[in-house]
Amino acid sequence: MKRIIILFFLLISSFAIAQTKKIVIENSEIQYADEDKYPGATVLLGDVRIKHDGIKLTCQKAFYFKDKNFFKAIGNVLIKQGDTVTQTSNYTDYDANSKQALSWGNVILKDPSMTLTTDTLHFDRLNQKLYYRSYATIKDQTNTLKSKNGNYYLENKKFTATTRVTVVNPEHHLESNHLDYYTDSGLTYLYGPSTITNTENNNKIYCEKGFYNTKTDVSHFVKNAKLFLKERTVEGDSLYYDKKKGFASATNNIQIIDTVQNFVSKGNYAEIFELKDSLFIVKKAVAISIIDKDSMFVHGDTLLVTGKPEKRIIRTYHNVKIFKSDLQGKCDSIHTNQATGLTKMFRNPVIWSDGNQITGDTIHLISNVETEKLDSLKVLNNAFIISKDSISKKDFNQIKGRNMFGKFKKNKLRLLLVKGNAESVYFNRNEETQVLETITKEISSNIEFILENGQIETIKYLKKSDGKTYPPSQLPEDVRELKGFIWREKEQPKKKEDIFIKHKNDNTPPDRKLKKHKSKAILDKKLKEKKKSSSKLPKQDFSIKEQ
Repeated sequence: MKRIIILFFLLISSFAIAQTKKIVIENSEIQYADEDKYPGATVLLGDVRIKHDGIKLTCQKAFYFKDKNFFKAIGNVLIKQGDTVTQTSNYTDYDANSKQALSWGNVILKDPSMTLTTDTLHFDRLNQKLYYRSYATIKDQTNTLKSKNGNYYLENKKFTATTRVTVVNPEHHLESNHLDYYTDSGLTYLYGPSTITNTENNNKIYCEKGFYNTKTDVSHFVKNAKLFLKERTVEGDSLYYDKKKGFASATNNIQIIDTVQNFVSKGNYAEIFELKDSLFIVKKAVAISIIDKDSMFVHGDTLLVTGKPEKRIIRTYHNVKIFKSDLQGKCDSIHTNQATGLTKMFRNPVIWSDGNQITGDTIHLISNVETEKLDSLKVLNNAFIISKDSISKKDFNQIKGRNMFGKFKKNKLRLLLVKGNAESVYFNRNEETQVLETITKEISSNIEFILENGQIETIKYLKKSDGKTYPPSQLPEDVRELKGFIWREKEQPKKKEDIFIKHKNDNTPPDRKLKKHKSKAILDKKLKEKKKSSSKLPKQDFSIKEQ
């Protein structure tokens, strides 16, 4: 049995050897053999031409080893494969059994889509693969590629280049250590650290994995992607960029740095319109700006930034929250003009500063553009400021009026002017014992307050006032809280992570919520009256159930 198996394999091997095509010598001006000098070789001189399994080779001199089916070509070597691939070199070794060619010395290979030049080139005809290990340059209609190591696959016209790779055209310069490049389509697939530089405006892209179309300037990167524009740096887990349209989009863990205004935007999806100087961010969108060496975080459902750096406008929409170490806020939408330093808060805005809660129909915060410090505020219509009493948890110092104008000093509210229908309730405590002595309610057209560490230090009535002071035991309940009083401490973000927490009443304006409570109280009262009247009737006739 063993003999049969061995014989079978010998027959297979013999058949394979028989099928190996031999090198055919078509022409040479001189042929001779010199066993002492060139054992086993036939020396061919002058206009040497051979062919083998689809290729033709010409040269000036050659050594043909018939037993090994091996050929050494010297001088003006030209290899043609079909009508598409041509290669020239100074020297070539060709093994017909394995279909392997090694060429060196001024190697130039051409196919319809590219030209390759190198010093040494391996040609694996069996797998239609070229490879080099000592630098090569590849030129096609669009780009020039250079690398130390590379493989070129003739069938799909694909280069796999590694180590010191560059792809250059008149508009871009690409550097990488590993990429796949298709010469017919110009498509490039990047693996590992890579940088693309726009030679026109010096915009740059960095990534560690991605795709780049060198003909259309469209790219998509999926690992550690960074886009360096003239005035912005864009980072994200995934980044798409269309250079010609000036459009980019980023997904997950986005960070957009405004390099001119020292302003950072974050979120999980963003679109940047370079030609229009605008961007918008959604999904945990947050804007971070530096005010007096402190970071202010502004979060909303949507963040929109428009305009050039000197005229930049920032809009934040819906469920907006603000956090700064010494200032917090909440509203439905915010409009910030970085050129004027004016920030407008709309729809049930509230800010917390130094223990004070400030509300109104609209709130304006004004920053000094040069010093980047908070300068002043305006509270327009239904202005209300509340601070919790320093001792009691149920008592609140309150000031309200039509409008309020405040001045900050070292980011703390120092001066407050209430104009129009001004009212105040203040709990007066003994400075030494902190015992509550009196409660004062004042009414005046305009009142000016000086604050120290969030507490009222002096009060100045600019017009005649009407006030009354009560001892604690005689304070009427309707005096304890001014009309419209709402304490919103539960909504206050106490740390920057809180700006992403959504409360149940985030979408319900406080005034509507108050009306809901009043309506429910009236309904409960009516139900009780019905129960009382129905109790006089036979139980079997009527029964009332609360819905």
